[in-house]
Amino acid sequence: MHLVKPLWLTHPGELKDFEVYSCHVSPDGSRLATAAGDGHVRIWSTEAILNSRDPEFPKPKQLAAISHHTGTIHTVRFSSHGKYLASGADDKVVCVYALDPNAPAHASTFGSNEPPPVENWRVVRRLIGHENDVQDIGWSYDSSILVSVGLDSKVVVWSGHTFEKLKTLSNHQSHVKGITFDPANKYFATSSDDRTVKIYRFTSPPPNATPQDQVNNFMLETTISSPFLTSPLTTYFRRCSWSPDGAHIAAANAVNGPVSSVAIISRGTWDGDINLIGHEGPVEVCAFSPRMFHRDPPRPENTDANGQSLQHSVTVVACAGQDKTLSIWNTSYARPFAITQELAMKSISDLAWAPNGETLFVTSLDGSIMAMIFEPGELGYPASLVENEKSLSKFGAGRRVGLVEGTDALLLEESSKAGELKGVQGRMGALMGDGGAVQPPTITNGTNGTLPALTNGSTNGTSQAPTPQAGPPPDQRVEKLKQRVTVTKDGKKRIAPMLVSSSSGVGESSLPQTRLVSATTTAAGRSDNPHSILDLSKPYDGYPKGGLVSMLIGNKRKHAEIEGDDERKVERRLASAARGGGAAIVLNGENGLIPPSVAAAKSTDIEASKVLRPAIVSPSLSVSQVRLAIPKVRSVIVRTMDGSEPPSTTAVDPNTGGKPENDAVLLEARNATGPSRTGRPQDHDPARINCTKRGQLLWQDFLPKAVLLVTGNVNCFAAACEDGSIYAWTPAGRRLINALVMEAQPVIMDCRGWWLMCISAVGMCYIWNLQTMSAPHPPISLAPILDIAAHSQGPYLTRSPGIIFARMNSEGRIIVAMSNGDGYTYSPNMYAWQRISEPWWSVGSNIKSSNNRQPAKETNDHVSIENISAGIIPTLERNTTNQFLLQGRAFYLQRLIKALVSAEGYETFEASVSVAHLENRVAAAQTLGAREEFKIYLSMYVKRLGAEGLKGKIEELLRSLMGDLLAEDSDADTNASKEDSICGWKKEDLLREVILILGKHRDLQRITVPYARLLGIVNEKQDDQVMIEDM
Repeated sequence: MHLVKPLWLTHPGELKDFEVYSCHVSPDGSRLATAAGDGHVRIWSTEAILNSRDPEFPKPKQLAAISHHTGTIHTVRFSSHGKYLASGADDKVVCVYALDPNAPAHASTFGSNEPPPVENWRVVRRLIGHENDVQDIGWSYDSSILVSVGLDSKVVVWSGHTFEKLKTLSNHQSHVKGITFDPANKYFATSSDDRTVKIYRFTSPPPNATPQDQVNNFMLETTISSPFLTSPLTTYFRRCSWSPDGAHIAAANAVNGPVSSVAIISRGTWDGDINLIGHEGPVEVCAFSPRMFHRDPPRPENTDANGQSLQHSVTVVACAGQDKTLSIWNTSYARPFAITQELAMKSISDLAWAPNGETLFVTSLDGSIMAMIFEPGELGYPASLVENEKSLSKFGAGRRVGLVEGTDALLLEESSKAGELKGVQGRMGALMGDGGAVQPPTITNGTNGTLPALTNGSTNGTSQAPTPQAGPPPDQRVEKLKQRVTVTKDGKKRIAPMLVSSSSGVGESSLPQTRLVSATTTAAGRSDNPHSILDLSKPYDGYPKGGLVSMLIGNKRKHAEIEGDDERKVERRLASAARGGGAAIVLNGENGLIPPSVAAAKSTDIEASKVLRPAIVSPSLSVSQVRLAIPKVRSVIVRTMDGSEPPSTTAVDPNTGGKPENDAVLLEARNATGPSRTGRPQDHDPARINCTKRGQLLWQDFLPKAVLLVTGNVNCFAAACEDGSIYAWTPAGRRLINALVMEAQPVIMDCRGWWLMCISAVGMCYIWNLQTMSAPHPPISLAPILDIAAHSQGPYLTRSPGIIFARMNSEGRIIVAMSNGDGYTYSPNMYAWQRISEPWWSVGSNIKSSNNRQPAKETNDHVSIENISAGIIPTLERNTTNQFLLQGRAFYLQRLIKALVSAEGYETFEASVSVAHLENRVAAAQTLGAREEFKIYLSMYVKRLGAEGLKGKIEELLRSLMGDLLAEDSDADTNASKEDSICGWKKEDLLREVILILGKHRDLQRITVPYARLLGIVNEKQDDQVMIEDM
């Protein structure tokens, strides 16, 4: 080991060198980035540092000096793919830089002693999300996210593609001073002055991820506090490090009794029983070497037939801090095998290993930057990178990118990534103010910026591509203003400047514009109110209520004359209350404003419903295995035609003081409430069925028995009675069918389109189509899904689950959600119940609900054919999660899952359960006939298969989607009867989309390229390339 400390390797100041707070080495090992108190990020050539003893070394030493912060820079980190460099400072900003291949535009800053820059590093983004100093930053190992931590106790997660803020984590209670990432890309750890290290679990977000997509990502896994209970709060940093094999975390500033130490936290159990003791002061930074080492050099006796080493691999970690001592530890020894004391005059602030794992760069607050170079074999003998991948594979780490299979594979990969890139650019364009329009780059191919039309053999030379809709013609007056040239006093010509506000909105004004509404129907989203457009096709209605007079003199009503108040004491009291800033409470009367105490009580058309008595129990319940609760007989039951909430009995319009107008059609069932008119209890009054609108009676009917349930929509109304009979009417009041009789009282009734569903008290479910007067299947029992057999086979009877809700979709498929978290649907083709959702997915899978929003309300209470299920799968999964958490079973199952993830033999547990969860979603969407959801879940499933590299499942899926495309002519008649679509989608279109999704995975291109050629995906790209080359 020898130490290299060049004199020129500093951040120079006028009187002394600035404190250096951070350093990092690029992934290719050619650059060293340092950050210091002078507000500069300096990039050095590592080759020049290692050859500093040679005075005639010809290459430049400092490659660039970047100054885009207004304060001290605390941290600097290269991204894992080497494309970006990020820095964080005490100005609360994180800057992201990228290397511009063009030469620097300027030699150096005038008046400074800075050498001219060799490389042109420009700022790509300035990330603003912290409220205090940024102390540390870190990139994930696939560069998909950037995480910054600071003194505001926040952990901010940024997208590594768009640099959009994805999530802010506020779990820490004090300054956060360190961040490190798991090499297996499953976790990241943060260290804070609240004397804890918190582990967060995450899944790498896609390039087009949004904060709404990542609500259930970046979740707190565990908190480790035992090694840090009495750790001092005087350290500037708490920089921890994750070992290259993914098994341990080295956490700085730990204590073992009264002694400072470094805690080694084991993965999975997350305990800190191992401590590295020896430093006299608090340790501020730990850094694992990125390579794993063997104790002995490779020999024939310790390698297998494939050249893989048979030795046990070890890791190396470097530690330093306030005692100005650097220690190097190896897992083979209980003591450090290298200690360097008094390495600097002040605390050591950061450590960075070169990618070869045998060169360590050190920075200190005294301004020194040095490199420690270890001789071959001194740390051990570096293991191959295959050893790292093998160690990380058991933690579910991703695979390496495979070799490209050929030109067709490259074209397919380009097509696969084009859609994702376009979506990302469109969203970022919208954020930057260009409307989100993404224009493809113009291919000049050596011409002067012009591209001749491609006729491709056509005689007229016109293109068949659809022409975009022409925008509004530019205002000629504005065009003249843009090109107006003026002459100054000294004779120079200048273009007159124009206000941005006048050039940005050509022809637009904030004043009302006179135009016909029919001429502006193509402008989507334009509001049709008088403040923006004067509609000349109808009378102008921009005046307030009361017309021009009320606008000029006001529309404030006078107080009405109150009987017995000749001196108007009430009016004066209300006026005095208004002068003090209060608002007098008054109501609109016939003659003016009156206080509420004087106003007469308003009568309501809909009286409050009250329970009259329990329903009569059917004798069939005594012998039934299923017994559901029966609704009680109520005085009034109301249902609206559109499914909305009935109007409230106490609602008051704030403008008029009366009842608000409501255009909803109401079906109202009124059961008999008074005593019998004949003296006999059985001679009660019949139940009245009233259909009203705005208080006007549309039609009326009478039923002999008490009504328990009503339902309806624009197609029909239905009422279920206490004796198990069901009546149905048209919207005009005509009876559709004779009374339908069930074996017990109705419990749940619902309608959807022409479908009517009713569940009886003995658990029998009936479904009818009132348009065709038929049923899709015989009555089915709910007993299988109520799990009665399983609950009654134990040593004692236990409570069976209950029904949370039962619904239908527009195909007449019943969906039932249970109180134990399960969700079911009945398949009329297979004559069996199918479980769509269960608690196993909510805990064991890392696939969260893709549709967390509530489904939009359907028009006319009818679900469109394009989206038959109306989001029923996400609804069932939300019910599963809610019920599972309410019962408390999730806590114990989560503990079991966490133990299984780190147990031997269950390395692929999480990945397998997640894939099975997506397969369950695809099958559920196909069973329900959910067209849009089927395509969404199929895309998610294919992306996960590609990420996991499950070639067998991918080949099988592609063969099933290929369908009749490869059928022989002899089999044409046999296959003619087979359906060529799935859930309303053509198999060929689905196959094309699947191929484009999988095209970016190079290790799968041997499978996908033949399908791409067959579908013409690659040939189309090749034709475009040939046409460009012919130009």
